[in-house]
Amino acid sequence: MYSLVKKFLFRYDPEDVHYKVLRWLTKAYNTGLGKKYLTSNYSYNHPSLEKTVFGIHFKNPVGLAAGFDKDAKYIEQLSCLGFGFIEIGTLTPKPQDGNEKPRLFRLPADGAIVNRMGFNNEGVDAAVERLKHRDSKVIIGGNIGKNKNTPNEEAVNDYIYCFQKLFNYVDYFVVNVSSPNTPGLRDLQEKEPLHHLLLTLQNINLQYPNAKPILIKIAPDLTNEQVDDVIDIVQQVKLAGIVATNTTISREGLLSDSTEVHDMGIGGLSGKPVRKRSTEIIRYISQKTNGAIPIIAVGGIFNAHDAQEKIDAGASLVQVYTGFIYSGPGIAKNICKSMAK
Repeated sequence: MYSLVKKFLFRYDPEDVHYKVLRWLTKAYNTGLGKKYLTSNYSYNHPSLEKTVFGIHFKNPVGLAAGFDKDAKYIEQLSCLGFGFIEIGTLTPKPQDGNEKPRLFRLPADGAIVNRMGFNNEGVDAAVERLKHRDSKVIIGGNIGKNKNTPNEEAVNDYIYCFQKLFNYVDYFVVNVSSPNTPGLRDLQEKEPLHHLLLTLQNINLQYPNAKPILIKIAPDLTNEQVDDVIDIVQQVKLAGIVATNTTISREGLLSDSTEVHDMGIGGLSGKPVRKRSTEIIRYISQKTNGAIPIIAVGGIFNAHDAQEKIDAGASLVQVYTGFIYSGPGIAKNICKSMAK
């Protein structure tokens, strides 16, 4: 069924379709039986799926990655689709439009997406107002970043602002320094600025009586030596875990026409092409630390086999984004059913 719907949707601009689908989902949710229908058809619960990671109890290990619901507008609707947790953002202190359109592209031959959205969002304050009034009890992660015009030497202030604003309304935090679509952002992954940023946030976090888990999201383009630096910092600062991985700037091994790919321009590549590297990094972190650092896996997860590959490599939880677009609204349920068996 979804394969037919996908053929129709893929005829249109990806960003326009994204918001149209979310509006359709909202209309379905708001009808008398819509919420019940969505929940009964797209959710799967089983005791074997439940797990506690960095002190949080998850009903299942399949989450929706950051970027899909940047502004926390669709939490209620998306929570009906069987996700064990939803990560909102990336949020910045001030609203920003992001990069010029078109900025989102499909590569169907590769099961991939290229995006250069550029942290387009309405600002953290707007998201907080929505979170204050949400009904769903689904676990929420807050993915935070810096505004495009904030120089890197002042970036820590942007992260502090978002952290403090969101603190009472999310269950865990993800510090995003790995998006390739904000100029200079990835420079914050270097050892000294990263240590300063994460230590500052953790020190603020520990001032609260109910400190929240803080994780760092890393790029798949890091070398093993750079991953070692991240591991050292995570252990020194006592962060809760690592999200591995963000999108890649690599275009190696694609099946799509090279001219078509070139014409799309710069941006982060997600989906099947990043699956292998994401799994390699997860396995490397897990083996290097003897499984001591919890990992949320994201990158090329389209089905239960992909999800299990990440778990076997050392991940505690998984997230989907591109796989959700290509596989459809039943992806969380299908992965959960298979895992429960």
